[in-house]
Formats: sequence, C-alpha cells, structure tokens
Amino acid sequence: MTGKLYAVGIGPGDPELMTIKAVRILKQVPCIVVPKGREEGSSLALSIVQKILPLDGKEIVEAFFPMKKTMGGEREDLDHQWNETVDAVLNRLDRGTDAAFITIGDPGIYSTFFYLYDRLLERRPSLAIEIIPGISSINAAAARAGVYLGLGNERIAILPANYLESLQETLEKFDTVVLMKVNKVFDTVREILEKMDLAGNAVYVARTGMEDERIYNDIRTVGKEDLNYFSLMIVRKR
Repeated sequence: MTGKLYAVGIGPGDPELMTIKAVRILKQVPCIVVPKGREEGSSLALSIVQKILPLDGKEIVEAFFPMKKTMGGEREDLDHQWNETVDAVLNRLDRGTDAAFITIGDPGIYSTFFYLYDRLLERRPSLAIEIIPGISSINAAAARAGVYLGLGNERIAILPANYLESLQETLEKFDTVVLMKVNKVFDTVREILEKMDLAGNAVYVARTGMEDERIYNDIRTVGKEDLNYFSLMIVRKR
C-alpha cells in the first residue's frame, strides 16, 4: 500500500503557533521532508519543529530549493533538484511510508511545496496528498503589529515587493497592500510611499514570530541593518 504525503504548514516561526493538527501529523509520520535554501546550511523549518517535537527515530529527507533561482524564474535550472526530491519522496511513499513535507507559514502562500505538487501527481496520479494549513507570516505580522488586514468590503492585495512598476497603481486600487520579501527593494518602496503620503500608514515586520522579530510602525526609522529576507510590509490607506 502506498504511503500518504502531508504538506504541513508549521506557522511563521513561533513553535507555539503550530496548529494542533500539524503537531499530531508530525508526531505520527515516520519521515519528514525538509526544504533548505542552501545545500550546506541548516533548515529553518526543521529548527522550528525541533523546538516543540522530539524527532528521534524519524527519517529526515533534505530537499534543496535554491530560492534565488526559484524567485528569478530559472525553472529549467531547477528541474534536477526538484526531480531529485520527487524521487526521494516517492521512494518512501512506494514503500508504504507516510511522509510530511514541512513548510514555513501556510503551504498555499509562496511556499516551496507546490513546486513539487504537480510533479508528484504527474508521476503518481492517484497519490494521496493532504494539505495542512498553517498560520502565514501575513496573519502573524498583522497580529503582532496590532493592525487589521481588511474590514467589510475593503480590498486586499498580496504581492512580491519587486513588482515596482505597478506598485503605485496597486496602492491606489487597494485598501490594504501586503508586500512580501521587501528587503531588497525597501528604499525604493519607501520613496514611493513617501511620494504618495502613505509612509505613515505602513508597518514593516522582519522575522515574524522568531526570537529576533522586529516590528517598525514608522518605516522612516528602518536602517539597512534592519532588513531581512524574512520580511514584509503592510500598507493601509487609513
């Protein structure tokens, strides 16, 4: 009998924000697939899980996802890495072993899991896959900063911050705009917000839910040393 694969969202970084179901599934499965951005580095997702769950006796399968190439659209260069991970996962499932692929935040919001999802189903159309939602960095950052994302009929936009050419138009059309991975274009985004008189309406949050989390209700005070890959900005018109 083929094993079942779970895609488990483990929340933004605080292990106490993992759901009861996520913890139960991770206790239950004998194999955990762990995404890594660098081959030689450690996995942030795994370190979060280890703070709340003993992993003794579990098989840990590392999956290398070079995020610079992924975000840059270099899909062809990544086929080899993704197919290696598909092979490793299917090898366990075909032996009847259940496995969990862990991902920071929620599996459906800018996570690594869906780069594999279609490939897995192409190879095994009847594969049993269950997606366990998690608290996203978007929800957690808004809560930690004490702001709401939307009320009533307000419109919300979530987008990578590097869409600078359409940022002003997006800010004009939506009541709340969430900019993901804002670190590399922070200065430009801040300039645009200042020109639109929206700098005072923006909140910058880095490493949400982690021990070194930083929250800035005034983005004019953010320096280069405060910028981080795990960061976002929430801009509200009012």
